[in-house]
Amino acid sequence: MRRRELFPFLLLVPALVIILIIVAWPLIETFRLSFTNASLRPRVRNVGFENYIEIFEDDFWEILGRTFLWMIMGVSLKLLVGLAGAVLLNAAVAGRTAFRVLLMPPWIVPIPMAVFMWSWMYNGQFGMISGVGQYIGLLDGPFEFLARGDTALVAAVITDVWIGAPLIALYLLAAMQSIPKDLYEAAWTDGASRFYRFRRITLPLIMPSIITIGLLTAIWTFNSFDVIWILTEGGPRGSTETLIIDLYKTGISRFRFGEGAARAVMFLLVLMIFAATYMALLFRVGQQEGQR
Repeated sequence: MRRRELFPFLLLVPALVIILIIVAWPLIETFRLSFTNASLRPRVRNVGFENYIEIFEDDFWEILGRTFLWMIMGVSLKLLVGLAGAVLLNAAVAGRTAFRVLLMPPWIVPIPMAVFMWSWMYNGQFGMISGVGQYIGLLDGPFEFLARGDTALVAAVITDVWIGAPLIALYLLAAMQSIPKDLYEAAWTDGASRFYRFRRITLPLIMPSIITIGLLTAIWTFNSFDVIWILTEGGPRGSTETLIIDLYKTGISRFRFGEGAARAVMFLLVLMIFAATYMALLFRVGQQEGQR
């Protein structure tokens, strides 16, 4: 009897070992390095909390604020565009199957390829956006979107939204199609308008899905590295530098492994707050669903 009880736990041992090797050990090693001056130099010494103090003495709060701005702008636009796309794709119009197929390329195309395409479009000399702006009279001459601090972050957000919105649209479309049609037919019989049906039926019933995909998108966007790095590498003059970009520049580009490890620990703490918020909101949504 005891062997039967232990057998399920023995099956978990390989997965537990892999998790310890891939996840736990790097976390412990990163935490250890954060208290050292590790770099390319052969001798490493402990420096206590010096790396953490230096983080707050630098422009940490400015970078953190920019990271939250990047995340809020990106997630808000992705949810709005994705919700609008899901509503249009769910409508009973001719050719909606073709529209659903056309929605996939931005998500299927490899992210580096898509970002390179947008970087060419943003080019002031031969980019399409600058050319169209000059042709219709909005721009007086070539406009370098990625070379200006006031437009580089917005350009990166637009690129990120173009990549991420299709997945959200498909996710919310699946949620909409799971709503019973009887509810819409009853509301239509009572004379409810299309907007009223959306506000009173569709939106409340897909709200758990919106919360779930919204929080997951927030974590993905907060962790996003490739879009900003390929477009601007954090420039110009740090106007698009987020926490993950600052971490990479410090720990990898400048070979300051100890300081980079300290920044990674701070980054992990912020992500833990996101994870806690995610679990708390999911728990609330689950309670509300259980009371219905």
